[in-house]
Amino acid sequence: MPKLVGERLLDATVLVKKVTSAPVEPASAYRDVTLPADPTAWTVCFQTPAADSPVTPATAVELSLVAPGTDCPERAGAARQASKAPAPAASPTPARTAVPVSTPVPQKPKQPQTPPPANDEPEPVFFKNCDAAKAAGKAPIRRGQPGYRDALDRDKDGIACDK
Repeated sequence: MPKLVGERLLDATVLVKKVTSAPVEPASAYRDVTLPADPTAWTVCFQTPAADSPVTPATAVELSLVAPGTDCPERAGAARQASKAPAPAASPTPARTAVPVSTPVPQKPKQPQTPPPANDEPEPVFFKNCDAAKAAGKAPIRRGQPGYRDALDRDKDGIACDK
């Protein structure tokens, strides 16, 4: 997979088409910013699969984008606008995970965490489909968590592979 971070969507799509025939799935890097009908001038902040990862012609590619002149968030799925609601109480969810505030969801016991990569960027995670995410024990996946992408979230409620 070529390095796409920093490229415009239009240019990134051309590079992707050289290595895979699967569709490119663009998404906003900010959970509270909607992509326009034509985001080709938007800039890639995050890519899945990661640069230099092996891919096949069927490998799907997800690109998280920001509008021209907008800085990338620290992680995909961050909020662009500060919330006016009071901050939610601390939860047993790992600090890197953004969980939308809604009805309470039973939490699985904490799994031992591996130390973050040396470059402080979370390692990209890609599941071909929900069966793969479930087999890896990572389903359901919430928006902002590694492996979440809109294509896996059929009902668009922010929780992928929950059915």
